[in-house]
Amino acid sequence: MNDAIKTQIIKLINREVIPAIGCTEPIAVALASAKAAEVLGAKPEKLDVFLSANILKNAMGVGIPGTGMVGLPIAVALGALIGKSEYELEVLRDLSPESLEEGKQMVDSHCINIALKENVDKLYIEIVACAAGNVSKVIISHEHTNFVYVEKNGEILLDKRQECSSDNDGEDEDFILTFNTVCEFALESPLDDIRFILKTAELNKKAALASVKANYGHTVSKTISGPMGKKFMGDSSFTHMLSLTAAACDARMDGAMIPVMSNSGSGNQGIAATLPVVSFAEDMNASEEQLIRALMLSHLMVIYIKQSLGRLSALCGCVVAATGASCAITWLMGGNRRQMSYAIKNMIGNITGMICDGAKPSCAMKVSSGVSTAMLSAMMAIEDKVVTPVEGIIDEDVDISIRNLTSIGSKGMEETDKLVLDIMTHKSC
Repeated sequence: MNDAIKTQIIKLINREVIPAIGCTEPIAVALASAKAAEVLGAKPEKLDVFLSANILKNAMGVGIPGTGMVGLPIAVALGALIGKSEYELEVLRDLSPESLEEGKQMVDSHCINIALKENVDKLYIEIVACAAGNVSKVIISHEHTNFVYVEKNGEILLDKRQECSSDNDGEDEDFILTFNTVCEFALESPLDDIRFILKTAELNKKAALASVKANYGHTVSKTISGPMGKKFMGDSSFTHMLSLTAAACDARMDGAMIPVMSNSGSGNQGIAATLPVVSFAEDMNASEEQLIRALMLSHLMVIYIKQSLGRLSALCGCVVAATGASCAITWLMGGNRRQMSYAIKNMIGNITGMICDGAKPSCAMKVSSGVSTAMLSAMMAIEDKVVTPVEGIIDEDVDISIRNLTSIGSKGMEETDKLVLDIMTHKSC
């Protein structure tokens, strides 16, 4: 692999693996709100928010960090009041009790209007802010921190909308990966070139350990590691992986003010790509080099799959993230490249079709399902057991198998996505 390709891959990883506080969809809305207020130059008196269906779906039922509240209005209010756009996905990190109270008052004043915007990119956020006769307009599209349009009082300050049309949704124009490219980079690059990936282990494990000290969400982690879990599931590398990964997700989905390292715009994907690998590596007393290469393999495999799936889809992100983790665990078990491809095929042959019905506390259960399947897929792969090309959507070529998975998630499940949102927005509760 030449130096130019290595440089492109490192640039891609540094763009896709970044810290985030809270669920990335409502936080991205808060980021747009912060930018709109900054451009306006005053506290907004009115905020009109227009969102794509996928943003709405992923922001309706998740906790907003540090607020004890759920949903978009408080995220919009706090973004406008205390958010700083330069913080990106940590936009609300300056939250205080006083600003939270001010944010609640803004919500109660009914100055925030939220509506669905149709026929736009799956990741689309538009905010129009007004105050004292001035108007600002901000649009984020395609990626959670990607500002494509900024306007004040009719003057266009930024317009990159044509560069982010929905026609290339999910495709990275800089560099398209393959299974072999991912393996070669992760397993053969000089160690010092990829050591930075250890930051994912440090940040996400810290989040998991902080979660254990409290009771977040459905406490999936504590159920696994508690008396019932030990009685019926045992105390093993398998349950350690489940518990550690679920812990970080429990806290994040419940709105804990705890940063995590995300992957491809999702904190849960970052957690699921990191913590099963960290836990398994620790239990097998892996060397630092093994941990670094396994983490890089997992995270880069997730980025690769997301390139063709797109940022948001009807397919649960835990399927993608756990696939990366399974590949890395297979390698830590001593698996070769062929067996790593088997693990990916086993994952695709098993849990393809798990729907995303928004970000919420029960995501910790879905993440646990993904991690569980990752371990089973890796064990089967090590024994040279693999879902064959005559079964379902699996192809002899692992890259084509991945494309089959992402085609189902990005195209085949579009009607599912619409139905899920319709159900969510018409419930009696």
